[in-house]
Amino acid sequence: MNRRAIVVLTGVSALALFSGATVFHKNEQAKRARAIAASRTEALVRDHSPVIGPASAPVTIVEFFDPSCEACRAFYPPLKQILALFPNDARLVIRYAAFHEGSDQAVKILEAARLQGKFEPVLAALLEFQPEWADHDKPDLEKAWARAKDAGLDIERGKRDAARPDFQTTLEKDAVDVKALEVTRTPTFFVNGQPLTEFGPRPLYEMVKREVEKARK
Repeated sequence: MNRRAIVVLTGVSALALFSGATVFHKNEQAKRARAIAASRTEALVRDHSPVIGPASAPVTIVEFFDPSCEACRAFYPPLKQILALFPNDARLVIRYAAFHEGSDQAVKILEAARLQGKFEPVLAALLEFQPEWADHDKPDLEKAWARAKDAGLDIERGKRDAARPDFQTTLEKDAVDVKALEVTRTPTFFVNGQPLTEFGPRPLYEMVKREVEKARK
C-alpha cells in the first residue's frame, strides 16, 4: 500500500470515528434530557405560565422562550401553524428563559399584555419587530413598548403593571425551572413531558402529530 493510500485511509478512519463519536454524544445528550424531564415533571408546567390553546387539550407543548432570541422568532410562525393544525388537541405553555440583555423587561411587557388580554397580539408584535429593539448589547425597550402599543396595549397602565412584584417572581420561578431542567438555549421544547431532541420545526410537528394520534385512539 502506498503512502497516499495510507493517508487517505487514515483520514477516512478518523472521519468515521469522529462521526461515530458525534452520534454517540447526541444520543447520550438525548437520553440525559429525557431522564431529567422524567424526574422533574413538576418543573415543566406551572400555574402562572401563559397558555395558548384549549386548557383541555391532550397534547401540551412547553416552550422555554426568550423574547430577544432570534431562533424563537424564527420558530413562531411554524409553531402557530402546528397549533392551527391541531386546534382542539394541542396547547402551548410558555416558560420564560430570559438569557439575553433586556429580555427580563420584554417579559414584563408580555405579562402586562396578559393582564389586558393582549398577550398574543403583543407577543406577535414583539417577535415581528424584534430586530428593531432586541440588540443583545443595547436593547431599546422603548421601541418594544411602542410596538406593544401598536398591538393594542395601554402602555401607561402596562408600565405601571411592569413594576409589579409578581412579574419579577414569575421570572425568578421560571429561572429555577430552567436550571432544574438544564435548559441552556432557546427555544427548548417539550411535548407531553418529552424533550424535543432533534431541533427544528419539522421534528416538532412530527412529535406533536404522534402525540395527537395517540390521544385520539
